[in-house]
Amino acid sequence: MGEISDIQIETKDLNVIYHNNHVLKNINIKIPTKQLTAIIGPSGCGKTTLLKSFNRLLDIIDNVKISGEIIVDSENILDHRGNEVPDIRKKMGLLSQKPYPLPMSIYDNVAYGLKIHSKKNKEEIDQVVQDCLKEAGLWDEVKNRLHDPATRLSAGQQQRLCLARAIAIKPEVLLCDEPTSALDPISAQQIEKLLLKLKKEYTVVLVTHTLRQAKRVADYIIFLYFGKVVEQGSANEVFNNPKTPEMKAYLEGEIS
Repeated sequence: MGEISDIQIETKDLNVIYHNNHVLKNINIKIPTKQLTAIIGPSGCGKTTLLKSFNRLLDIIDNVKISGEIIVDSENILDHRGNEVPDIRKKMGLLSQKPYPLPMSIYDNVAYGLKIHSKKNKEEIDQVVQDCLKEAGLWDEVKNRLHDPATRLSAGQQQRLCLARAIAIKPEVLLCDEPTSALDPISAQQIEKLLLKLKKEYTVVLVTHTLRQAKRVADYIIFLYFGKVVEQGSANEVFNNPKTPEMKAYLEGEIS
C-alpha cells in the first residue's frame, strides 16, 4: 500500500461485535482526505457497519461492543462522551441507501441542519439553501416550488435533496451508503457525477455493492471479506495489480 500523505480517518484495531457476532475484526485502515474511497466486498462483510462506525451511529444499536480507535482530526472519537457525538456527526454528512426526505418542504429539508447548528439569519440561510441545491444539481428543477412537500419529488430528486441537506452544514466527510442502489440508471449517474465533483471539497467514503461503480469513481479502495480488511490501496493498484487471492477472485466474479 502506498503511503497516504493526508489522512482524514484512521482506524486502529477496530472491532465491532453485535450480540455474539464479530462483525468487524481488527480493522486498520487510512482514508485519504478529499478523495473518493470506495468500501467494497460481498454482502454481509461489514461494509455498512464500518461506515456507520465513523459517525457513531452504532451507538444507537443495542448489545453492540466496539473497541479500538477511530481517529478523526487527531482525536479518537470513540473516547468522546455522548454529549460530544452531535459535533462528530456534524463533521460527517450521511447519504443513505434510500432517500429519506424529512416530512417538510424542500426548503426546510436543506435548512434543517443550519437552524440547529448555526446562527445564520434568514437571508444567510436562503443563500445556503440555494447554493446547496445548486451543488446538488437540483436548483433549476425546484426553485419555483421550494415550499412544496419534499415527498412530491421523484426518488432521484429526493436523493439529491438529501445530498444538499448533508452538505448544508459543511461537513468534512460525506458518508455514502450505497446511495444509488434504489435509483434508476439516469438518477444513479447524476449522483455519481455529483460525488466526483464534491470530492474536491469533501472526503467522500462510498459503500458500494457494484464493482463497476467502484471502478468508475474511486480513487482509493478498501476491500472487506468476512469482517476483515483483505486489501487496500489506490484504485489503480488494487484493480490492476491485486495482491491477494480473495481480491483476485472478487474481481473475477468468483466471490459476489
